[in-house]
Amino acid sequence: MAEGMQGKVALITGAASGIGLATTEALIAAGARVVLADRDEKALGALRSRLGEAAVPLVVDLLDLESCAAMVPGALEKAGRIDILHCNAGTYIGGDLIETDTATIDRMLNLNVNAVMKNVRDVLPHMIERGSGDIVVTCSVAGHAAVPWEPVYSGSKWAITCFVQTMRRQLNKKGIRVSQVSPGPVVSALLADWPEENLRKAKESGSLIEPTEVADAVMFMLTRPRNVTIRDMIVLPTNFDI
Repeated sequence: MAEGMQGKVALITGAASGIGLATTEALIAAGARVVLADRDEKALGALRSRLGEAAVPLVVDLLDLESCAAMVPGALEKAGRIDILHCNAGTYIGGDLIETDTATIDRMLNLNVNAVMKNVRDVLPHMIERGSGDIVVTCSVAGHAAVPWEPVYSGSKWAITCFVQTMRRQLNKKGIRVSQVSPGPVVSALLADWPEENLRKAKESGSLIEPTEVADAVMFMLTRPRNVTIRDMIVLPTNFDI
C-alpha cells in the first residue's frame, strides 16, 4: 500500500523553480507541508501567496557557509520537523573543460556536491533521533554515463551517485531511506548553458522532459511502503540517446 503524505513535512532546496517547484506542488497536493529553501526571496513570496500556508518560505544561499549551515535549523524552527529532505538545488556547466574558468568549477562543485553532503549531514541527527525519514537527491543521467560535452557537471553527478549509495547503506538500518532521481534533459533554466547545437537538436527530436515528470518519479519513491527503497530512478525522454 502506498504511503500517504498527509501531515508530513518536506524540505526542498532549489524549490522556487524547475524540479524543486514541481515536487513542492505535488507534495502539497498530497497533503504535505513544504519548506521551500531558495535564494530567490521574491519568488518564494509569490509562491507562498499562490500555494498557501502549506508552503513555508526559507531564504537560503547554499553557497554561503553561514546560510547553508542555518538551513536545517531554520526549517525545524519554522515547521517543527523534517520527514523528507529533497536536495535538489544545482547548477550546470557544459562545454570543453578548457573553456571553463576555475571559479565556475568551484561554484558548481560547492553547490552540486558539497552543499548536498552538508545538508544531509545536518538533517541526520533529527532523522536518526526520530528513527524515520526520507532523503532524496536530484542527480542526473550524467551521473551514470561519462558525457563528453559536460565533464565538470558529469563529474559532480558521479560524485553524488557514490555519496547517495554509500549513505543509503549507512542509514538503511536506522529507518532512513536514501535515494536519488536521475533525469535526462529537463526543460529548465539549467539548459541555458547547453551548447546551442545540442539544445536545438534535443528540442527538435523531442528529447526533453518536463519538471513535473521528474516530480512524479520522486512522489513514487516517497510513497512506497517503508520496507521498499527505490535506490535510483533514471527518467529519460524516450528520444534521448546517451
